[in-house]
Amino acid sequence: MSSAFKERLAGKLEPTQGGSTYVDPSQMEWQKSQFDKIQMKVLFKDDAVGEMTVLLKWEPGAVLPFHKHPEIEQSYVLEGSFYDHDGICRAGQYVWRKPGSLHETKSDEGCLLLAIYRKPNIFFNSAGFAASK
Repeated sequence: MSSAFKERLAGKLEPTQGGSTYVDPSQMEWQKSQFDKIQMKVLFKDDAVGEMTVLLKWEPGAVLPFHKHPEIEQSYVLEGSFYDHDGICRAGQYVWRKPGSLHETKSDEGCLLLAIYRKPNIFFNSAGFAASK
């Protein structure tokens, strides 16, 4: 065991004050995305590297147009379901997309999901979910 590790176990480190950022999504307003019937609450965003963690609320009949994932995308469905050509992801289920993958996603019943992006999706005429200003 290294001496640095022994030192850590001995309790000589202090927690980083302000190192945690707590977010209460229930206190946030839903924001329009650039896509009809899809709203969002951005929980974390780092524009410098393109990372984003977001709650997405899809109304019944929502369609996320054909797009590319430049990096891995991860989605955990909290309510409802959404699907693409490979399958369906229902409440309590998780799906991740490979870097470089292409697809269109739909939700017949609507859904609420937590999505984690390492880079913004690339759409035909835009990137990411931000609504046009």
